[in-house]
Amino acid sequence: MASVVLSEAEKLYIVHGVQEDLRVDGRGCEDYRCAEVETDVVSNTSGSARVKLGETDILVGIKAEMGTPKLEKPEEGYLEFFVDCSSNSPELEGRGGEELGTDIANTLYRVFSCENSVDLKSLCINPKEHCWVLYVDILLLECGGNIFDAISIAVKAALFNTRIPKVRVLEDEEGTKEIELSDDPYDCIRLNVDEVPCVVTLSKIGYRHVVDATLQEEACSLASLLISVTSKGAITSMKKVGKGSLDPESIFEMMETGQRVGKSLHTALQKILDEEENLGTSRPKVGFLG
Repeated sequence: MASVVLSEAEKLYIVHGVQEDLRVDGRGCEDYRCAEVETDVVSNTSGSARVKLGETDILVGIKAEMGTPKLEKPEEGYLEFFVDCSSNSPELEGRGGEELGTDIANTLYRVFSCENSVDLKSLCINPKEHCWVLYVDILLLECGGNIFDAISIAVKAALFNTRIPKVRVLEDEEGTKEIELSDDPYDCIRLNVDEVPCVVTLSKIGYRHVVDATLQEEACSLASLLISVTSKGAITSMKKVGKGSLDPESIFEMMETGQRVGKSLHTALQKILDEEENLGTSRPKVGFLG
């Protein structure tokens, strides 16, 4: 993961500030940076979104394609995650970027392993034979800290924007089944993203923990806890990262903070998505993808 080199004096300044609930950029310990969210930014996808969280820039595109259901779940579709870390950081070139991409993809598989996160049964066309497979392509344009949270926000926004064509299964007298795809672009199904979790990363700095850490703050943290939280505050998965250790009391405090912050994050994100949806085709496009 991209990192910065800080002197001991700089680290001490950041750590002491966090203990007083005053971070270098003026935020409190539980405050996120300003986030920009835009959906429907890539034309040749079923759904897409771009999220800028501070200096972190993420682009997600989702492509719905027909496939065969997995043997263990013959009546469900499924999601596949692919991560490309084409950041301009030298540390993310070659094997470093591949390892980070694999780690992010594995984390997303774990986050979405909860049964209720996405209604996979709605992606089934014909049990054991045909289903929709959602290929989620994630492009890390720039790494400015807290990439897991930014990616989870972008994935939820892209899933909200995803439109899957309606299909009909026709069967002739001989029992041969044919799939008829609707030509109407507005005749589609939408995914219910109410239970899609967002990741809240809590970084332990000194005796306190912060959310949405910058690269400088990540350099001062030896351990972080990734918590996936639903809009109702339910924790679906946890993952500890970093070389340092976390005592049980700190973990419980971080879980409580993650639930509280996660609910607020979901509320703010859903409000933005609904407002953008209500603008329809008249909404202005921003950014280099506009």
